[in-house]
Amino acid sequence: MTVVRYERRGPVAVVTMNRPDYRNAQNSAMTYALDDAFSRAVDDAEVKVIVLAGEGKHFSAGHDIGTPGRDVDKTFDRRAVMWWDHTTREGGDQRFARESEVYLGMCRRWREIPKPMIASVQGACIAGGLMLAWICDLIVASDDAFFADPVVRMGIPGVEYFAHPWVLGPRAAKEVLFTGDRFSVQQAKEWGMISRIVPRAELENSTMELAERIAAMPQFGLALAKKAVNQAEDLMGMRSGMDSVFGLHHFAHAHNAETSTDSLGGQSARSMRDGAR
Repeated sequence: MTVVRYERRGPVAVVTMNRPDYRNAQNSAMTYALDDAFSRAVDDAEVKVIVLAGEGKHFSAGHDIGTPGRDVDKTFDRRAVMWWDHTTREGGDQRFARESEVYLGMCRRWREIPKPMIASVQGACIAGGLMLAWICDLIVASDDAFFADPVVRMGIPGVEYFAHPWVLGPRAAKEVLFTGDRFSVQQAKEWGMISRIVPRAELENSTMELAERIAAMPQFGLALAKKAVNQAEDLMGMRSGMDSVFGLHHFAHAHNAETSTDSLGGQSARSMRDGAR
């Protein structure tokens, strides 16, 4: 099965994560398939806007930490950072190399795509799923969508692409991280994370209507406007803040590896889900 589908609809490229049986959990195969699809959309001069969607009931349950398709130990291309092959390393060396590439590095690479990106979100958008939504410029969510970053249960201070204070604001970021609880689409809208809330049955059409409206604008103007806002975020410390938290993230992994059963603090996808409220 193709883990990512690509479709052109006039000036809009629709990129769809396609692991619905696993709630579109992101393994490395999906990461690089997404990158291929985004590169294709960037190189197509007729594409003005990119939509990122998830097949099935859920947008994404996050990083793949336990499905049969998990591929953490496989060699993969390195496109986001210049670092050595993680599979030949051990411990923190291996983990830092891998996550620098497939998580933080790839999300930063995608954030800089010069075409507007819209996340079309339904159902669960958890942990690594937030990262995929947050690299998009706008988020259109269905009324059944819900969100969480529960990785503090692992003893880890948030996912690798640590955009929380900029996307949610400092107080909301702390509430989300300190509790690990799910927050509703209405709460996400109040915090400013969501652009629009629509009925589930209207999600696809509403997202496409917004994409087509944006596509009517000049392509170069859109690229410059996107770059202007991204630069403003970085001047507010977003990029350097992520670098500092990425170090804390890996310190937490190392602490877990020394004091518990594994680098995830003994947590699994099921235990993380069952602990959420």
